[in-house]
Amino acid sequence: MQDAQTGPRRSDLLARLTLSALDQLAEDPSCWREPMVHRALLVSGLSVLISSLAVVENGGV
Repeated sequence: MQDAQTGPRRSDLLARLTLSALDQLAEDPSCWREPMVHRALLVSGLSVLISSLAVVENGGV
């Protein structure tokens, strides 16, 4: 999704970064032992959720 004034939405970028990180983690399951990985995924997932809710509240895409 893209906003005419700001370019790609932040939630799109965060979603892509999160999926990319998960793809890398799938290749090296030992990374799941790091607490920082869990925190980063939670923060990015919550950021995408909050941004998505803002889009819905503002009338959709």
